Amino acid sequence: MPLEIEDLKDPSRFRELYSLPYSEMVEFVVEYIRKNTPVMIFYWSLCLVFFAIGLTVRINISGYFQIGTIMLHSMLGFILFPVILIPVHELMHVIPFLLTGARRIRIGADLKQYIFYVTAHRNIMNSAKFIFVALVPFFIITAGLLLMVFMLPGLWKWSLSALLFVHTTMCAGDFAMLNFYYHHRHRKIYTYDDADEKMAYFYEAILPTTQHPEPNTQNPEPRTQYPEPSTQHPAPREIKTKHIYNEETDIYPDTDHVHSGAGDGAEKDRQHS
Repeated sequence: MPLEIEDLKDPSRFRELYSLPYSEMVEFVVEYIRKNTPVMIFYWSLCLVFFAIGLTVRINISGYFQIGTIMLHSMLGFILFPVILIPVHELMHVIPFLLTGARRIRIGADLKQYIFYVTAHRNIMNSAKFIFVALVPFFIITAGLLLMVFMLPGLWKWSLSALLFVHTTMCAGDFAMLNFYYHHRHRKIYTYDDADEKMAYFYEAILPTTQHPEPNTQNPEPRTQYPEPSTQHPAPREIKTKHIYNEETDIYPDTDHVHSGAGDGAEKDRQHS
C-alpha cells in the first residue's frame, strides 16, 4: 500500500528532517556542494575531465580558423546553447517522474535565484526514485554531447565541448541533492514537495528497535553449587626400597661390597675351634 502524506505525519513511524522553502534552495545546494564526499569528488572530477576535453579541442583548432569564427562558436557553446538546453534538461526530468508514477508534475523557475525546477505536487518518493529522477537528464544529455563532440568536425567540436562543460556545471543542484542523500545514507528518507506552498519536506522512517527480555530479579533460578578446588597439596608418600642379594655375584645392588668366599670359610673355622 503506497504511503500517504498523513502517514508521514505519524510521529510513531516518521520523523521530519527538513522543511525546505524554495526561496532557500540556493543556500541548501551550496551547503551540500561543499561537503567533501565520494559523490562530490566524482562530480568535480567530471567537470575537470570535460574542461580538459574542451581545452584540448580549442588548442587543436587554433591556426585553422579565423578568430571571429572561433569567437562565434565560443558564444554558441558558452551562452546560447546552454540557454536553449535549460528547458530541455528540465523536461527530461518529467520522463522519470512519469515512470515512477507521478502525475501532478509542475515546472517552475525562481529568477531571483536563477534556478529552474520540476516537481511532482504532493508525490512521495523514496531515495531510489529521487536519485533516478535527478540523474536521468544528466546522463542522457552528457552521452549525446560526447557522441557529437567526437563525430562532428572542426568548430562544432569546440562549441559542443564548451556546452558539455557548461551543462555539467549546470547540474550542480542535482548532484548537491544526491550528496544530501549520500550524507544521510544510513537513514531511510522519504520526500515530497508542496508546489502550492513552494516547500520541500524530508522525513526519516523510524526503524523499530530490538526488544530484549528484562532479567528476572524477583525469583532468580538457584545456581548449582560446586565445591571449591583445594589449594593444599597432599603429603608425598614414603617409598621403601627393598635390597635384593644376588647370590651369583655376591653383590648387593646398591653397594660396591663384594663378599669373599675364602674369608667366610676362615671365619667358620675359627668358630669351630
